[in-house]
Amino acid sequence: MYKIIEKNTIAENEYSMKVIAPRIAKKRRAGQFIILIPSQGDERIPLTIVDSSPDEGWIEIIFQVIGATTFKLSLKNVGDEIYSLVGPLGRPTHIENWGTVVSVGGGVGIAPLLPITAAMKKAGNRIITILGARTKELLILEDRMAKYSDRVIIMTDDGSYGEKGLVTDAIKKLINEGEKLDMVLAVGPAIMMKFVSLLTKEYNIPTLVSLNTIMVDGTGMCGSCRVTVGKETKFVCVDGPEFDGHLVDWDNMLKRQTVYREQEKIAYEKVLSQYGKKN
Repeated sequence: MYKIIEKNTIAENEYSMKVIAPRIAKKRRAGQFIILIPSQGDERIPLTIVDSSPDEGWIEIIFQVIGATTFKLSLKNVGDEIYSLVGPLGRPTHIENWGTVVSVGGGVGIAPLLPITAAMKKAGNRIITILGARTKELLILEDRMAKYSDRVIIMTDDGSYGEKGLVTDAIKKLINEGEKLDMVLAVGPAIMMKFVSLLTKEYNIPTLVSLNTIMVDGTGMCGSCRVTVGKETKFVCVDGPEFDGHLVDWDNMLKRQTVYREQEKIAYEKVLSQYGKKN
């Protein structure tokens, strides 16, 4: 069992938790994730390790309630225990001093982007951060991302905060301003990462994307996270979760993301009815 020592609401239906897991805290590196089971009998889900303290023995996770298991996890509070944690899993992010790195985060994807950005800054990179959200209320981790950034640009779909527009608009503006962009990191909705990758490919800017949202089992056993990268079949959970965005078959990725949508919807509605709630 793994005790929850801190829980915070960071946006609508989005939460952060610190959980005691000393061995994982000591070994985890930027880009890695854990497999979590909230209570005995629940399904397993992958979640990125956002932060950790090797000395205090905790790891931090951030999640959005989008299905049955994340809903059950959201019901747990400080002092409660998580039934099972396995990790760290996945390949750590390749970190080096590229020069100017643009960290592009969309929605809850800003959470897994945070530890990668922190590691890139520690390696000596100049960091330009672009954060996107549908509206101001759904923007997360701005202050924490700013801590590791030399410049922060906020984009919202409705213009309620920062600039109105898409993250790709901000990248285009940087290019037009004459910024030399040496590496782009993009984490967020698949459609966002697709269009970031298409844009940066035009300008031959190396781009790293995280395909973590497609993972299910997290150990390579179920095969659900098969993607085509550079005309080769890869498994996101064991070969990634990060890949060269210019080589990802995005149409294939987007199709695979919808494979279990109906089953997920049924499971979510069932658990909500058990707790007397409505979707």
